[in-house]
Amino acid sequence: MSSTPKLEETLRDAIIAKPDAILDDQAVMQALIAADDRSKGDNIIDLRGVAMERLEARLDRLEDTHRSVIEAAYENLSSTNQVHRAILRMLDATEFETFLRDLGGPVAGILRVEAITLVLETTQSDHDTAGRHLNGTLVLAEPGFVDSYLARGRKGAPRQVSLRAVRDADVRVYGDKAPEIGSEACMKLDFGPDKLPGLLVMGAAEPTHFVPQQATDILAFFTGVFERTMRRWLS
Repeated sequence: MSSTPKLEETLRDAIIAKPDAILDDQAVMQALIAADDRSKGDNIIDLRGVAMERLEARLDRLEDTHRSVIEAAYENLSSTNQVHRAILRMLDATEFETFLRDLGGPVAGILRVEAITLVLETTQSDHDTAGRHLNGTLVLAEPGFVDSYLARGRKGAPRQVSLRAVRDADVRVYGDKAPEIGSEACMKLDFGPDKLPGLLVMGAAEPTHFVPQQATDILAFFTGVFERTMRRWLS
């Protein structure tokens, strides 16, 4: 039983002579695949097609993951550079008043936060627990204030670095800037044996600027440098 060729002889010969030309032509291949799908009917499952779709979906997911990793790495590098610049500016000060003024001004600007406050606990009876000096950068507080502020009603030992969103930011810490604060980074400071602890607080306007899910390694490094700098001033 013979069948009549559906292609013209010249076209058929041309395809047989140069099959690579067909394979390299994207539009032709898409038309052939579509015709092949139509010829199979609705009841035929093309396993190769299913596998290709799954591979394409997996490739899309891998590309999304790759893009997310790159974005996270870039963001982490950017944050690291900011902290390094802030530390260098902080170390430039040769007087304590300049150090505090820079902390609430240029350093806060480099770190892109609305406010930076240094809280020092003291046992002096004549201090004002809401006292603010040098443009609101330094706050004196009663013993126990640091742990109480970090806990915010939670049990357990406070962590060195705590990130959280805030509502009704504490006026004792932020002063007039309290209404602008939506999230904060709190860093507990250890000034050495027989010294009361301190607290460094960074306040940002965006509620998502500081969130508990963020890594705290770079802020822990900043805290360590700040502690050592403060020990020099306190001595």
